[in-house]
Amino acid sequence: MVQEDGTRVHGQQAAGAPYRLSDIDWTVWTPRDQATLVFIIQPPNILLIRKKRGLGQGKINGPGGKMEAGETPQACALREVEEELAICPQALRLHGQLEFQFTDGYSIRVHVYTADRFEGEPVETDEAQPLWYALDAIPYQEMWVDDALWMPLMLAGRRFFGRFVLDQDRLLDQHIEDLGTLAG
Repeated sequence: MVQEDGTRVHGQQAAGAPYRLSDIDWTVWTPRDQATLVFIIQPPNILLIRKKRGLGQGKINGPGGKMEAGETPQACALREVEEELAICPQALRLHGQLEFQFTDGYSIRVHVYTADRFEGEPVETDEAQPLWYALDAIPYQEMWVDDALWMPLMLAGRRFFGRFVLDQDRLLDQHIEDLGTLAG
């Protein structure tokens, strides 16, 4: 559905919507938004959030959000974690990139980072509630449906690339590449 100002309302299916990865010409595909996710991993635990607003509201995920104009992915990752949890992750490591095309026309590219330490103490903000989980008890059933497919690669110290077609929170098609062990 398109509003009077020409913007698309997320959640309404677009005419000619893609249902499979092969329905999309990825050589010219450009995401509407770029974003980041950051996972603080301190074995045997991982720091996640319950998102309080925006895309994915109510879901559990890593802190993160949309990049601002002129911002690098790493700068966005640091800013978003600070805004959502009032902490500063140290020594971010880029694990992968995920590209999402929704049937309503919305599209986003997400840069996924991990860190094993941070400065500060996680606190609840207007945007997120911090949640520590055991690495063997990640609540995938409360997360985006694709998380269970690529997070095991991240947790194993692997690099990855993924593409997904989603109808709201229903996974229609996906492809994930394991790009090998993370260097360093």
